[in-house]
Amino acid sequence: DHMQSGVRAQIAIKLFGSDLSVLRAKADEIRNMLITVEGATDIQIEKQVLIPQIRFIVDRVQAANYGLTPGEIVKTLETGLNGLKVSEVIDGNRRTDIVLRFDERFKSQPENLQDILIHTPTGSQIPISTVAKIEMLPGPNQILRENGQRRIVISANTSGRDLSSVVQEIQQKITAGVRLPEGYFLELGGQFEAQQKATRILSLLSIISLFAIFALLVKGLGHWQAALQVLINVPLALIGAIWALHLSGGVFSVATLVGFVSLAGITSRNGIMMIAHYLHLIREEGEEFSEKMIIRGSLERLVPVMMTAMTACLSLLPFAVAADAPGKEILHPLAVVVIGGILTATLLDQIVTPAVFYKFGRKVAEQIIADREDKIITG
Repeated sequence: DHMQSGVRAQIAIKLFGSDLSVLRAKADEIRNMLITVEGATDIQIEKQVLIPQIRFIVDRVQAANYGLTPGEIVKTLETGLNGLKVSEVIDGNRRTDIVLRFDERFKSQPENLQDILIHTPTGSQIPISTVAKIEMLPGPNQILRENGQRRIVISANTSGRDLSSVVQEIQQKITAGVRLPEGYFLELGGQFEAQQKATRILSLLSIISLFAIFALLVKGLGHWQAALQVLINVPLALIGAIWALHLSGGVFSVATLVGFVSLAGITSRNGIMMIAHYLHLIREEGEEFSEKMIIRGSLERLVPVMMTAMTACLSLLPFAVAADAPGKEILHPLAVVVIGGILTATLLDQIVTPAVFYKFGRKVAEQIIADREDKIITG
């Protein structure tokens, strides 16, 4: 998050513009607005300290009268104040630069700078105050830029409220109450920016994973209708996942999204065990498609389904408890979502999967029975 937004905060409002005083004034306005947002904490503006600075204002007309350009005047001042390396002294293996600069009294007493003499093209010397005005003014200790534009950052964190709703309220209040001059604009960053990016990526990957799971199920079960019936477990898992998320505080994050994506594969296992066993009874043990066969298959798979579900839940239980413990910021919401999804998917699977297969599985069963009879005849 810090690498993406440039600040160590959950919310980073980056304000861009050309005038630092306008940026500072608008930043104060946004900070005062953030104070009114419930759940927003640690609100602060990027620190800028005003320090004494020397400003040179070149009189271009007067400089031209003496045949001087602003660049020549600035170069003279830069050389005198910062120094110019003119040579070096070698003492054995040690090299020491010889630097030409003004006497230290010019730095300790900046008003003396106006007495500096500057050479003109005619060979004469004139005080620099003749062609430039020197002022002592306070200025910021740093000017931060991003993508070539000046910017200032207002940062905040959240407490007692989910990040998405806080950001949404901030966006609404900024849109309604903050008027930016022409050429000024703002961007939202921080952890919110990283969460948005991760959500987009995970949403795309979840769609791809569902298609991959469906393709594997069709390959393994041999019938796309049976594969669809297995995937019924996914919405069954979402019921428990959303319920568990609500009971745990209702905070949606990247970790919870990962939990939702993981459930698609974890809970499909229950349907695979049930549907595959139904097909096995028809194909290998000569059972006919009937209510009796479905009840038999469901009872034979009840213990394995319950055992695998309980094993998965118990393995995640340490992460689901003690949510405030250090190091559980990511694992806790993921575990809560997965446990809730597994519980409802496992319980409802014992009712929904047999009923759905009895309602829509006859065509698949009849095809398997026909293939079985063909093998008997040809065999």
